Amino acid sequence: MENKIECNFMPIGYVKNDSASVPRHWSVSDVEGELVISPEYQDGIRDIKPKDKICVIFCFHKSPPFPHEKLIQKPFHMNTEKGVFSICSPYRPNPIGFSVLEVLEKSENIIKVRRLDMLDGTPILDIKPYVEYKEL
Repeated sequence: MENKIECNFMPIGYVKNDSASVPRHWSVSDVEGELVISPEYQDGIRDIKPKDKICVIFCFHKSPPFPHEKLIQKPFHMNTEKGVFSICSPYRPNPIGFSVLEVLEKSENIIKVRRLDMLDGTPILDIKPYVEYKEL
């Protein structure tokens, strides 16, 4: 049974950085840049502070359409093929990315961050707080 639901997203801002290339994953990145949030969403970031970690959901806006044969991929840093849902490839059925970033500073609608793995101009779909897992 196939359940297709149309999902429309409007970016809340975009990424700004001067880097010509970025690492493939935030966990190995030291790239700094800015999250420029649209002014109408500025009140929503009022409680984000330096030293916070934030989860940023974004769109791989430069990825080509997803071909079915990309369900299995061989990451460049692995010796084996993997299913797309067990790797962090930008080639996905839905071009959605997720990164955990360190907040360096915030001013009005701009959040300066470290650990970017997003290209300049990447659309930001959402920001959520980073919450560590705790055993109950």
